[in-house]
Amino acid sequence: MATVLIRIFVVLAGAGLMLRYANLAIAQGQPTPATRFIDAHVHVWTPDTAKYPLAPGFKKENMKPASFTPEELFKHCKPAGVGRINLIQMSFYGFDNSYMLDVIAKHPDVFVGTAVIDPLGKDPAHEMEELAKKGVRAFRIHPKLSKEPIESWLRPDGYKKMFAAGARTNQAMACLIGPDALPEVDRMCKEFPYTPVIIDHLARIGADGMIRDADVDQLCALARHKKVMVKVGAFYALGKKKSPYDDLAPVIKKVVTAFGAKRCMWESDCPFQVQEDHTYQASIDLVHRRLDFLSDDDKDWLLGKTAASFFFAK
Repeated sequence: MATVLIRIFVVLAGAGLMLRYANLAIAQGQPTPATRFIDAHVHVWTPDTAKYPLAPGFKKENMKPASFTPEELFKHCKPAGVGRINLIQMSFYGFDNSYMLDVIAKHPDVFVGTAVIDPLGKDPAHEMEELAKKGVRAFRIHPKLSKEPIESWLRPDGYKKMFAAGARTNQAMACLIGPDALPEVDRMCKEFPYTPVIIDHLARIGADGMIRDADVDQLCALARHKKVMVKVGAFYALGKKKSPYDDLAPVIKKVVTAFGAKRCMWESDCPFQVQEDHTYQASIDLVHRRLDFLSDDDKDWLLGKTAASFFFAK
């Protein structure tokens, strides 16, 4: 009987010690086994348009779903083991990043952000430096902002200022683009080799249902620029657009082989990944359980360590 009691005591003491370590890790913003994954791409918004007005050209009817707050996000991501997230400024708010910044300020150990600023504005480099103080690690850029043809979308002087500032502040240019916009990114990476660049959504290869080898090769060619990273996700929108997304395995394999797992990061692109028949868990499972060409170490980098080393580096 005494031996049994001693064993029970040891087990309980061990559990208590593990709980204390877990609580300490959470307090220090470190991942625990239950929250070790990082989602590199999530949008949040609130139905409170009085406090957070929509940008010109947007109406409440455009907000689909009508609401996706952090609390609604947590219902999807926490059960899946995701504890930290990079937020992406939602287009509904234009250049007003207030809601995203308020969410980061409320949950500083959980969120960082990717803001949207006007590349044609007065001083985008100064805006970048100021937003760095508020947890902004990257800036979403895309051809519509430049008001230039796709072949020259990064020509405006403001983008040169942003790329130069990004090299100084280690803030990334996060590109929402299709394959046709990749040549301009290649040109800018040659001119600004020390600027971090992130390609969102596998460069939207397969968004029209067709995965073309030429597009994949063009994306993989950017791997020669050592500061370029790729987000692997938005599976609901690519290829056959059906879970379990196995048709995307060949393109993911080519991208991870070209860039290395240490420059690839998983993203959900919520809330769009949790609409209709798509689920958050299915997105994680493709990387975590279904891609047999990935080693355990590769999976660790894609599902957390790459994003941690860039977005959450102290």
